[in-house]
Amino acid sequence: MGAGILPDLWTLILIPLCAVVGIAFSLIQWVVVSRVKVSVEKQSPPANNKNGFSESLIEEEEGATSFLFTEYQYVGIFMVAFAVLIFLFLGSVEGFSTKGQACTYDSTRMCKPALATAAFSTIAFVLGGVTSVVSGFLGMKIATYANARTTLEARKGVGKAFIVAFRSGAVMGFLLAANGLLVLYITINLFKLYYGDDWEGLFESITGYGLGGSSMALFGRVAGGIYTKAADVGADLVGKVERNIPEDDPRNPAVIADNVGDNVGDIAGMGSDLFGSYAESSCAALVVASISSFGINHDYTAMLYPLLVSSMGILVCLLTTLFATDFFEIKSVKDIEPTLKKQLIISTILMTVGIAIVSWVALPSSFTIYNFGAQKEVKNWQLFLCVCVGLWAGLIIGFVTEYYTSNAYSPVQDVADSCRTGAATNVIFGLALGYKSVIIPIFAIAIGIFVSFSFAAMYGVAVAALGMLSTIATGLAIDAYGPISDNAGGIAEMAGMSHRIRERTDALDAAGNTTAAIGKGFAIGSAALVSLALFGAFVSRAEILAVDVLTPKVFIGLLVGAMLPYWFSAMTMKSVGKAALKMVEEVRRQFNTIPGLMEGTAKPDYATCVKISTDASIREMIAPGALVMLTPLIVGIFFGVETLSGVLAGSLVSGVQIAISASNTGGAWDNAKKYIEAGASEHARTLGPKGSDAHKAAVIGDTVGDPLKDTSGPSLNILIKLMAVESLVFAPFFATHGGLLFKIF
Repeated sequence: MGAGILPDLWTLILIPLCAVVGIAFSLIQWVVVSRVKVSVEKQSPPANNKNGFSESLIEEEEGATSFLFTEYQYVGIFMVAFAVLIFLFLGSVEGFSTKGQACTYDSTRMCKPALATAAFSTIAFVLGGVTSVVSGFLGMKIATYANARTTLEARKGVGKAFIVAFRSGAVMGFLLAANGLLVLYITINLFKLYYGDDWEGLFESITGYGLGGSSMALFGRVAGGIYTKAADVGADLVGKVERNIPEDDPRNPAVIADNVGDNVGDIAGMGSDLFGSYAESSCAALVVASISSFGINHDYTAMLYPLLVSSMGILVCLLTTLFATDFFEIKSVKDIEPTLKKQLIISTILMTVGIAIVSWVALPSSFTIYNFGAQKEVKNWQLFLCVCVGLWAGLIIGFVTEYYTSNAYSPVQDVADSCRTGAATNVIFGLALGYKSVIIPIFAIAIGIFVSFSFAAMYGVAVAALGMLSTIATGLAIDAYGPISDNAGGIAEMAGMSHRIRERTDALDAAGNTTAAIGKGFAIGSAALVSLALFGAFVSRAEILAVDVLTPKVFIGLLVGAMLPYWFSAMTMKSVGKAALKMVEEVRRQFNTIPGLMEGTAKPDYATCVKISTDASIREMIAPGALVMLTPLIVGIFFGVETLSGVLAGSLVSGVQIAISASNTGGAWDNAKKYIEAGASEHARTLGPKGSDAHKAAVIGDTVGDPLKDTSGPSLNILIKLMAVESLVFAPFFATHGGLLFKIF
């Protein structure tokens, strides 16, 4: 069937070279941002008790760092325990034998023993977990570094502030994309030293990398989401509604915890989440390809096609970033959102050309892909279309998300208008908007799955997911831009800077709020494709010839799987509610018992509020995390692989829809509030100003939506990915020893 044009040696060089270029570009952006000087010396607060500029920065960064280190201590214990579990379960498949086993694609040849898969899967799991943790931590450090610099640049104009916020987001985007690619590439080549020609065993063990990345992302997303929303809800309900003081007012005791939460939830959590999606989509594609003609013929370049697509993505995103930072200039507020949207369009168009080049040089004109026990012949142009389907489906999801969450369009304006009659109608309109916003993204995902599966079976679905994530550096840049701008506004308020500066940071934040929603849309859409690809790999690895929904074993799994996202959402929502309750009580206590706090002559006790959020988030992340991690193990061991396949399918179908609805509902309520606060149109001015009844109703809607868009919604996409990749990793064990209850009865 021939081979691609690109020699293996060039593949060996190009992938790490692109990763290094991405890291170098991120460091250049960092250096440019660092030229905006900020004093780090503590200053005594001014007479009106507006927190000193540097003092608020120090408290914010210390709070974020302290929380992440506390979280990582608990997560580290889990990582060690689960790594031992992986080794024991996978090692027991062949009774910890060191003898080789017959290869799947060629029974006449002997492949490496199951014990080797157990050991290397464990190593890959730890590597994936560490890379995910580092990605989240670096993102948080970059955000806290950039917040104040964005505020300072806002004094010179909205364009200068935008550049700093966007460059800082790009630092995170490129570091994460390049580090993920480089670590995966190095891991594959180091493992290959042992596995040699046993590509099936090599890439089966690599799936541990995706499991490690998503495990850490789950805890980061859940804990970060609980942290940020407990503080946000407490600050809004008491500060805005009860005390009628501005958002981020330094008199509010929860304001530092709120700003810390933006960093640990929206930055560190999102970074870990999208890294997990990238790792899993790559692993799913590699597992399926390893038992196809690429693996059988030991075609190194074609086998690493997913990594070459990601490498091209880094170069494309680098060029795209220059359009925002160097080629065009932001001159006014109205230019911000179009510039961010152009990033998505430009990167998608350029990436389409890039994918065509990679497909032409790396793939043979014809090859076979493993398809449920048979080999399906595929042309290279068909695989190109599979990647493009994912890429363009992601763009469609992004624009639909923007339409339903941006206050520039009628859906959010209708939600804002409903605030005239109180919080109840606001909540009704917001829920209706969220449900309706699911329709087009689901059709986009469904069409993407149909086309990609028709062309290249589950491998097509896996590379479609990779296509959606190929512009991850740009996606993360515009996503991280939002929280950075939000915190820049908070710092301006706390430091007592002029109203003009706060207006500029609010304009940046309003655009960032929409891009954050777009980022969540990308994450959810890619999670659906990744989960399906992992599901296909699991079914193949567990040697299930067909998943028959009419079989009782499968159908009960479908029902339970569809229920899990509701159970998980209930846990996370209640966790935010419990933590917010304590936060509200503490903020009220301080306002009632600290003399001069409301007048601005006394300083609030920020540390207590930070501690409430930290303790609550660490404590409350355990139960939802256990639900997700233990479900595949319990179902696989006691009910077997057929029931587990039903659980995975049910959770995928249910989870994607709830996640899209929750994220868009929360985003719409948030921007409806901002629409009233900004008063930029005649309609908005009839609903305002701040403190009006309509505004208070909007704040309540925003408060209800906070845990939906920043805790439950984003965490659900990790749930469906994580259960699928965990099932894939443990598939040999479940196939050999699973289904204990059915064996007994």
